[in-house]
Amino acid sequence: MRQEVSELSYRKETFKYVHLYYECDDTKERFTTTSLDEINLAQVYNQYRAKYGIPFPDEIAAIRKKYGLSAKKMSMILGFGDNQYRLYENGDMPSETNGKTLMSIKKPYVFKTFLENSQNQFSKEDYSKICRKVEQSQMPNEEAQKSFLFSGLHRDASNGYAEQSVQKLENILLYFIRKFNGVFFTMMNKLLFYTDFYSYKTRAVGMTGLSYQAIQYGPVPTRWDRIYSFFDSISSEIIQFPNGEAGTKLVTDKEFDVSVLSEEEIGILDRIYHRFKDNSAKEISEISHQEDAWRNFYGKKEPIDYNRAFYIKAI
Repeated sequence: MRQEVSELSYRKETFKYVHLYYECDDTKERFTTTSLDEINLAQVYNQYRAKYGIPFPDEIAAIRKKYGLSAKKMSMILGFGDNQYRLYENGDMPSETNGKTLMSIKKPYVFKTFLENSQNQFSKEDYSKICRKVEQSQMPNEEAQKSFLFSGLHRDASNGYAEQSVQKLENILLYFIRKFNGVFFTMMNKLLFYTDFYSYKTRAVGMTGLSYQAIQYGPVPTRWDRIYSFFDSISSEIIQFPNGEAGTKLVTDKEFDVSVLSEEEIGILDRIYHRFKDNSAKEISEISHQEDAWRNFYGKKEPIDYNRAFYIKAI
């Protein structure tokens, strides 16, 4: 597989992306597969969504589930076509106007305004039931947690356009801690980096919702210190080594919840585990120093560009 920076026009705008393709050794003819086409297009669609504040399909589905409504009822409340909300959940790109509407109704008090304007379309019983669900969905603490862990609440290029989920992040950490029977901080930093960048390489979207900095010992999640001390299910132990040095190890008694992640995401975690299960923290740190993602951003203040995922060497 080969890569080159290219441009693609979408909705009268031009976006730069890393074009992935194959080239025949004999004829030099270029070609792609359906899988590569999907990754190439996803890079452009991600940029468009981020630029215009349009939620991603998983967010659109989560909004509906939060309010306990069918896709048809959501379309009715928002004034969309009968099947439009379901199409958006399945990947159709909303218009800029509809996208901003969808983003705004993540806030229950905004959604309640749309609901009140459409109350005559429901029976009194149904309307009261929906109102109760909206009232129950207001969880300001969840937004505060996301802001603390992810240093912001936006899906953009700096975090691989990944869903920012506290529960998903916790279970990714639990997966590695259980698999390795405890993971040192340095090791976990690299496991998360390779998880996100391999995910982006193969799907054009990260997994954890984290951004990364290139420091002396390799790539690390931004504010990694907050992440490892946040979850009650995860503890830190100081381990003394024979040479007199010490390291901090993440441990847990909690099991990894397989239902939180998709089969595809679990497959990515499995791939990362099997690639690095025989490496020490020092070895994986040295491996990460060979990556362009670290070399090109070491010493810089900006986060590592997720487009460097297409040049990852270790996996």
